[in-house]
Amino acid sequence: DGDEQTKLALKMLLLTFVRTTELRGALWQEINFDAAEWRIPASRMKMKDPHIVPLPHQAITVLRELQKHSGNREHIFPNSHNQNKCMSENTMLFALYRMGYHSKATGHGFRATACTILYENGFSEDMVERQLAHAKRNKVRASYDHAQFLEPRKKMMQWWADYIDTLKK
Repeated sequence: DGDEQTKLALKMLLLTFVRTTELRGALWQEINFDAAEWRIPASRMKMKDPHIVPLPHQAITVLRELQKHSGNREHIFPNSHNQNKCMSENTMLFALYRMGYHSKATGHGFRATACTILYENGFSEDMVERQLAHAKRNKVRASYDHAQFLEPRKKMMQWWADYIDTLKK
C-alpha cells in the first residue's frame, strides 16, 4: 500500500541506483525517452560533474506511469504539499520503515547492493563506478580518462533491471 508516486520512486531508485537527492530532484526535461537516457546536470550532482543514466526499458515504463501523475509539472517527483518543490527527503525512507526495514535498509543502500551484485556478476569496475557517478581516485588517470562507457553501461543497466525482474518471480 502507500502513495503510488512513492512506490514508483522506490522502483526508479532500485532500477537506476542513483543517489536519493538526484532522484527526488529529477526534472522531466532531463529525460530523453528516445535515447532512453536521463542526463543529470552537474549542478545537481554530488561531484559537480554531469551524469548520464542509461534507462532500461523497465525504468522507461515507470517513467511513463509517472507521467500520469506529474507529467505536467517540472519535477518528476513533486512534493505532495508544494508542487513547485521536489519530494521530501524522508518520503522514501519512511516508506521503507513502513515496509519493515527500519534500521535495516535505506535508499542509499540500493547503491551498495547494485554495486556488489554487478561486481559479482563480472561487470567491470570502470562501468560500475561510472554508473555510480564516483570520482576516479587516481588524479592522473582522472585528468586524462573521460570515458563514459555508455554502450556497455546501457547493457549493464538492462541486465540489472532484468535481474531485478527475476528476483520478483
